[in-house]
Amino acid sequence: MHRILGALILPAALVFTYASLEAQQSQKAQPKASDLQKHKTTPGDRYQPRLDVLKDAPQPGARPDEPQLTKAEFERAKLLYFERCAGCHGVLRKGATGKPLTPDVTKPNGFDYLKAFITYGSPAGMPNWGESGALSEQDIEIMAKYLLLEPPQPPEFGMAEMKATWKVRVPVDKRPTKKMNNLDIDNLFSVTLRDTGEIALIDGGTKKIAEIIKTGYAVHISRVSASGRYLYVIGRDAKIDLIDLWMEKPASIAEIKIGAEARSVETSKFKGFEDKFAIAGSYWPPQFTIMKGDTLEPLTIVSTRGMTVDTQEYHPEPRVAAIVASHKHPEFVVNVKETGKILLVNYSDLKNLSVATIGAERFLHDGGFESTGRYFMVAANARNKVAVVDTQDRKLMALVETGATPHPGRGANFVHPKFGPVWATSHLGDESVSIIGTDPAKHKEQAWKVVQTLKGQGGGSLFIKTHPKSNHLYVDTPLHPEASLASSVAVFDIKNLDAPYKTLPIGEWSGIKEGVRRVVQGEYNKNGDEIWFSVWNAKEQESAIVVVDDKTLKPKTVIRDKRLITPTGKFNVHNTRKDVY
Repeated sequence: MHRILGALILPAALVFTYASLEAQQSQKAQPKASDLQKHKTTPGDRYQPRLDVLKDAPQPGARPDEPQLTKAEFERAKLLYFERCAGCHGVLRKGATGKPLTPDVTKPNGFDYLKAFITYGSPAGMPNWGESGALSEQDIEIMAKYLLLEPPQPPEFGMAEMKATWKVRVPVDKRPTKKMNNLDIDNLFSVTLRDTGEIALIDGGTKKIAEIIKTGYAVHISRVSASGRYLYVIGRDAKIDLIDLWMEKPASIAEIKIGAEARSVETSKFKGFEDKFAIAGSYWPPQFTIMKGDTLEPLTIVSTRGMTVDTQEYHPEPRVAAIVASHKHPEFVVNVKETGKILLVNYSDLKNLSVATIGAERFLHDGGFESTGRYFMVAANARNKVAVVDTQDRKLMALVETGATPHPGRGANFVHPKFGPVWATSHLGDESVSIIGTDPAKHKEQAWKVVQTLKGQGGGSLFIKTHPKSNHLYVDTPLHPEASLASSVAVFDIKNLDAPYKTLPIGEWSGIKEGVRRVVQGEYNKNGDEIWFSVWNAKEQESAIVVVDDKTLKPKTVIRDKRLITPTGKFNVHNTRKDVY
């Protein structure tokens, strides 16, 4: 601008002289055609970007002031961190549900502090990895040293890398045209066997294992296609398996790996798009991928890197958390943790992909619909809030203050005796259970507000559960450091929420004597008259599933099988497909 103003006040002769000189220089600067030809790149010599630039990079820890790890110890630490820690603290250790673990935080605390914290955990949700026997003393020492080093960054993962992992074992035209087994598919449970990289399909009627299917490591969730035929499971290693439940023996018919670490998968449910698309979100790289619903062929990848909703600063690792399929539009609701943004991804035209962005709050994690299926409720657990999105009008309705670190799973819907329809969440960081009004039509004054707070057993809760046919609200506490609380659940009477909760000693009912016996994730059967709980022990210890009669609150069945190794999440096909929770 200053140059332009200066030129305007120059004498006319000087302006003319300057323009003439500039034109002469411009003519001299023009290269000859023969010179240009010399600079052309032959097709075989074109630059190809590498995605393995870290492959030969030296491991951190070479400086004298940093702890020393051997190559074997460093590889062990990376594996342990991926398996046990990255989900809460991030691949780059920048924090989310868990606190940041970058050297600027860990070094002031020091090795002994880190070792003790890993060993004993905290009531705020940090597992007691050492005290429970999940990690050996040697592993804890390796991890404490590893956390004092700069975190290594894994490579990117694009379309070429995805397609290299994509396999279709049974083509569409070779699959059954009708159900070929006698299973009551709607009452099947897909049960994660965390540490063996498998799922167990358990018959809800007989309580017997129908199939054990190899999958990715530590399946995080199972989702069911709108038709009920296909089961999608995604492991923490970002491997997706597509399972055909119509086959004589249900099996994985296609697979793909969409990154290095992931948590979420979902299928299209809007009318006219049933079973057509699937979507998966990854923790690393931070992106989501839309695929064909019946083959998992990757169609498009969208990065989630960008600016945070509050401070408007760039974040390099905004991971994709919960994804749900809208019932009001042909859209996926994609929650981006670190930026605090909710994306409404319209899949009606992938060539002209439309993505609406709703600013919410950080760090977005788990969530589900309220009872009508219109409003989506998601925990922003770094800010102790629940965000409410109207998926019909496609806008943010409210940010509701709750307790410390809400962790609802998909939440719990029921009718409050006084405030009508509500949705509830428990918390990782404290014992509170927050009940939020969800009826803006008939209970406008209570809508999107905490109408009642209950006091549960303690912090460390991961899931809260009820059913439309039930009068009970169940709250687990598997990450509480006290074994007695980790192995039991609190049950509230929905008709009398002011009454004290009852404690169900699920771990004791299992008959297992060893281990902490963490009790996690209640899941109802199709009829809503029984609820299943996982009794989750270490890999080398016995685990089980305890089935509770919802009316009597008494144990109904205990499923004990040597193949039930580290069972955690359970997903009833009917309830998952119909969003019943």
